[in-house]
Amino acid sequence: MRSLWIAVAMYSKLPVPQVEWDRKSLSWALCFFPVVGVVIGLLLGLWLELCALLDIGPWLRAAGALLLPVAVSGAIHLDGFCDTADALGSHQPREKKLEILKDPHTGAFAVLFCCLYFLLYAGFATELAGNLYSVLSLMCSFLLSRCISGFAVVTFRSAKSSGLLHTFTDAAQKRTVAYTMIGYFIVAATLLFLIDWFVAFFALAGALLSFLYVRIMCYRQFGGITGDIAGYLVQLCE
Repeated sequence: MRSLWIAVAMYSKLPVPQVEWDRKSLSWALCFFPVVGVVIGLLLGLWLELCALLDIGPWLRAAGALLLPVAVSGAIHLDGFCDTADALGSHQPREKKLEILKDPHTGAFAVLFCCLYFLLYAGFATELAGNLYSVLSLMCSFLLSRCISGFAVVTFRSAKSSGLLHTFTDAAQKRTVAYTMIGYFIVAATLLFLIDWFVAFFALAGALLSFLYVRIMCYRQFGGITGDIAGYLVQLCE
């Protein structure tokens, strides 16, 4: 259970028991990373059902759908998305890009791409049909994005030999984590196909294209993956 609490504490703002971050627990923590996505999906499903019951309009519904994932995750992945956007927009050499990832200051590209992300996300959210199938499909996306990112973390080359991500992956049972992420992916894909095969095809295609793009981008631009880039992949996949 320690590994579960560590994963939830690290990747969300959900209240969990405080446990010691020992090496053994850290080695299994990444296996529980997608659990946060399941919780987000369930909460979002409840929000959308509440909107349907109270006849809440599309814009307020979309605002809630945008807020919930950010609030539950504590914006940890959005922070990585913004840092990566800043680094990519700088067009600097690799070492400088890695320094930008660590820089706590916010650059123009981070603000620009964050605004565009919110606009696009909210725009899609207003188009939700509001039926059970749409809600279930959307809920699966948060599981899908995290198993894709978790798989990347343990299979991509690391860009740095330090940092929080390195602490997790250095202790991680990488093969076990990779197989666990594949298992999550199969579950998410199966659910999506049971809900709507047409939606499932494009959702899985989008997830895999996000994975391949980030794999090529991070190796070319940064020499490997970092925690910020893993967060970037979560947001991009969603």
